[in-house]
Amino acid sequence: MHRVLHAFVDPFYFRQSLPDIWSGFVLNVHMMVIAEALVLVLALLIAVVRGLPGRGARPLRGLAIVYTDFFRGTPLTIVAFVCILGLPGTGIGFLKNVSSTALGIVALTIVYTAYVTEVYRAGIESVHGSQRMAARSLGLSYGQALRYVVLPQAIRRVIPPLLNDFIGLQKDTAIIGAIGVTEAAAQGTNFANDYFNYTGYFVAAVFFVYLTIPLARFTDHIIRQRELRERAAGT
Repeated sequence: MHRVLHAFVDPFYFRQSLPDIWSGFVLNVHMMVIAEALVLVLALLIAVVRGLPGRGARPLRGLAIVYTDFFRGTPLTIVAFVCILGLPGTGIGFLKNVSSTALGIVALTIVYTAYVTEVYRAGIESVHGSQRMAARSLGLSYGQALRYVVLPQAIRRVIPPLLNDFIGLQKDTAIIGAIGVTEAAAQGTNFANDYFNYTGYFVAAVFFVYLTIPLARFTDHIIRQRELRERAAGT
């Protein structure tokens, strides 16, 4: 037991690894924040496109379906390898100067946009059709009804699952470190290689948990508040 504790949670190596792991974790947070902002916008756009009515919008709906199905079924690791190693390897000029961090954010955005699109779509479809018809009867166009009636309700309803997806995104930033970006997990590997001790991984885990647990508790709070409102409305 003593050997296990020395290998993974040694206090001396904890202090030694802390600065480097922290600098890597700052990069994790940086990637997470940018990817989340992009995902929120792009996923909502694709969800709206997927719900467009009429035969004329069929090709756009088809593209949205293909995108979400393909990238929800493709592991993030493969997308990250393609973006970080494959795209610069094509020899296209501007891609040679793009940092691995930026390409990692692209990979995270591509994959999580597909997941969050389905979350938005579920929220949009949960708004009863009678509300759309009521909005149209008042003279609102399809776009106005979507903007002022449907989307505000849909977004409020999907906040908890959105937060759960972003907890997953925050943890998956560590996958990008396996492909050359020196974030927290990669710094843990560097420390293990230098000192033959794995406490750096424990330090990285502490940072991730420190960020994840408050977000998870906040999600639980939002779910409880929504349930209380629904119960009050039903009485």
